[in-house]
Amino acid sequence: MPNVYTFKDFEGSSHRILIDLIRRYAKRGGALVDLGAAGGELGAAVRDHFRTTIGFEYEVDCLSDLRGRFGQVLITDLERVKRLPCADAIVLADVLEHLRDAPAILRLVRGTLPNDGHLFVSVPNIANITVRLGLLFGVFEYRERGILDNTHLRFYTLRTIRREIENAGFRIVAISGSSIPLRLIIGRFTPEPLLRLGERLLTIVTRLWKSLFAYQIIIVAEPSVGAQPTIRAIDSVTQT
Repeated sequence: MPNVYTFKDFEGSSHRILIDLIRRYAKRGGALVDLGAAGGELGAAVRDHFRTTIGFEYEVDCLSDLRGRFGQVLITDLERVKRLPCADAIVLADVLEHLRDAPAILRLVRGTLPNDGHLFVSVPNIANITVRLGLLFGVFEYRERGILDNTHLRFYTLRTIRREIENAGFRIVAISGSSIPLRLIIGRFTPEPLLRLGERLLTIVTRLWKSLFAYQIIIVAEPSVGAQPTIRAIDSVTQT
């Protein structure tokens, strides 16, 4: 199945948020494993932060791109993987919703990470306002991409993805939300200044009410070895 998604590098996008969070939380000079690396753009963007980078991908067509963006590449079905390489940071970006047994891969990651390691997860938010409004009018149509991608096997809200990660033996240390990708929806016929204004407003609204306006939920977690810490909300805009 071809990859219909592109790397999203604009204000409020999940990839820009993930890059910021990886650089903020992952140990510099450690090892990164990206489970579901797609074209490898995310790995390439943070490669200088790590000593070792390994990309796992299902689609063999991505191999040529990945070879130039990761130190090592494995083409495999994650549902069949029984052991992962040692890593300080593991990324599951837009992957869990495609798996039949997402809790199993989370437990596998938990057994791989050291106590000071970090897991980075992003999943679509089925409780996003666009889906809720559609349901209000009796519309729930699968599509080729987006929250209702026809390849999604699982659907998450902020509450359910938190619970699934915590049940796998993690504690959550940061939560963020990407905004609705206006640039991908109306970008072709919207003036750039107006588009940037809309993105900025959506970023602010999403920061204030993630459960309703987040298009994707982004979570940073670490292995749970004691009492649960206070969850820290991270703004969708990169801070310097």
